[in-house]
Amino acid sequence: MYSRGFFREHSSLLLWVSRLLDICIFLAACFVAYAVVFDSEPLRPDYQVAVTLSVMVFLSVFQLTGLYRTWRGEEFVAELASLFVAWNIVFAVMIFLAAITKTTADFSRAWLLIWYVGGFTVLFLQRLGLRRVLKTMRSRGFNLRHIIIIGSHELGDEVLRRIDDAVDSGFNISGYFTDGAREPSSRVPVWGNITDAPGFLRDNQVDQVWIAMSLKEADAIEQILTELKDSICDIRLIPDLFGFRLINHSISSIAGMPVINLSVTPMDGLNRWVKALEDKILALAILLVTSPLLVLIGILVKATSPGPVLYAQERLSWNGGHFSMYKFRTMPVNSEESTGPVWASGKERRATPVGAFLRRTSLDELPQFWNVLKGDMSIVGPRPERPVFVEQFRDEIPGYMQKHMVKGGITGWAQINGWRGDTDLKKRVEHDLYYIDNWSLWLDLKIIFLTVFKGFIHPNAY
Repeated sequence: MYSRGFFREHSSLLLWVSRLLDICIFLAACFVAYAVVFDSEPLRPDYQVAVTLSVMVFLSVFQLTGLYRTWRGEEFVAELASLFVAWNIVFAVMIFLAAITKTTADFSRAWLLIWYVGGFTVLFLQRLGLRRVLKTMRSRGFNLRHIIIIGSHELGDEVLRRIDDAVDSGFNISGYFTDGAREPSSRVPVWGNITDAPGFLRDNQVDQVWIAMSLKEADAIEQILTELKDSICDIRLIPDLFGFRLINHSISSIAGMPVINLSVTPMDGLNRWVKALEDKILALAILLVTSPLLVLIGILVKATSPGPVLYAQERLSWNGGHFSMYKFRTMPVNSEESTGPVWASGKERRATPVGAFLRRTSLDELPQFWNVLKGDMSIVGPRPERPVFVEQFRDEIPGYMQKHMVKGGITGWAQINGWRGDTDLKKRVEHDLYYIDNWSLWLDLKIIFLTVFKGFIHPNAY
């Protein structure tokens, strides 16, 4: 029979091995980059000082950003996002230190660039490879954490099913204790009533206890915790939240109190700065690259229809804020003067010939990159809507207002999946909320890439 101390010690050893391996990769990338730039020249004294400082910065940043912890059961994209952020912070700190010491001119930019790209690539491949190895080991019964589930009603069954399906997560269910009759599974060797769980723990080695019970059963949860007060197992509570519309849910501590975050914006802290930096850099680059096209479209709009080139329309975005969203004008001036705001559909014929082409190709949206530079919008996010339609949909579409927990975007998860124009609003909102709940820099870059192939020309673009 294994012991908990065995797993604790080996988990700690693995983390120290991970640190050592990261340092080796970090230094190897540094020296390879130096050899590429300076051939066989020995490492100069100023570079020796820089490398020594960089190792200390590297270890500190990777530790503070939480990379050296167990990622068991978590998605690889979350670990990769943390790695990307930590890696960029390391190089940002290094460049900052060089700037304040006025030594930036002493170091080769090519050396830094090769080090930056090569080091991150190898670290990414190393973590991906480790994931594959652990997945294979766990599917064969190695590197497991043995748990028992104490559950009530359907919640316990749901937790059991999810863990049972996730074979490569490394959690082995040693027992399931519930309050009602359930059909036993061959994958779970021990079944019993909730009252049998403390006795099972006393007689068997278990790593973790998962309590899957409704928050309404606070008294029962308290009773279980009282009976487990002498247990040295990790104890986790899985409250009945599956039926809620959750956005970026997590657990935090405020003023010493445990707080369950049910629906919070992901654009907070470092994420907010990463998103803003992404938007500013890409929007500026896109505006510079497309500037000849912008001028040409402006001339065509002006030459074929009297009125201004751009059309500003009030939209609602982050935290309910109002802003003017810019488009190339595609309709005659005052088209809605007699009708009022009209929801765009494939049946309308109000656009000018040039305007109809701009809408079909989504080129009328290009001026919104100026909105992004101003900070009104993001490149990726839920499409912002006009206030009059927001008031109409907020009570009709479940979760509609939650899409305003981030800035509105030019493109988004809903758009690249075909939910744009006069399509099912519920489906569109579901995709918007999925994006908010799963936001990452990599998801943004994926959406931007797919927009090139799926976002510009679409049957529902009108």
